[in-house]
Amino acid sequence: MIIGVGIDVAEIARFGESLERTPHLADRLFTEAELTLPSGARRGTASLAARFAAKEALAKALGAPSGLRWTDAEVHTEDSGRPVLKVTGTVAERAAALGVRSWHVSLSHDAGVASAVVIAEG
Repeated sequence: MIIGVGIDVAEIARFGESLERTPHLADRLFTEAELTLPSGARRGTASLAARFAAKEALAKALGAPSGLRWTDAEVHTEDSGRPVLKVTGTVAERAAALGVRSWHVSLSHDAGVASAVVIAEG
């Protein structure tokens, strides 16, 4: 049963400007695993914008409650390239209260826009 669906978009250039303008914003939004590629290099702006859109979409799928911590939702990429969500803390608590048992996430970025769809399933 679908418990919630969320969708969000982020303009990549504008998101990049926010990261440049606001010191430590990336550290407040993302875990170290999200910021860093397996090679050790830093993830690009388009990829981070898509991950941010996924976190916004996740919040919408949970009913957009206040008090969720950005770093309590982590977007990982499997070896196949498939994105998956790992939730902890405030996000896991809200998901459990709603009966969420699994997540489906899709990320995209093209033509200067990053987008994400998240489905919470119970």
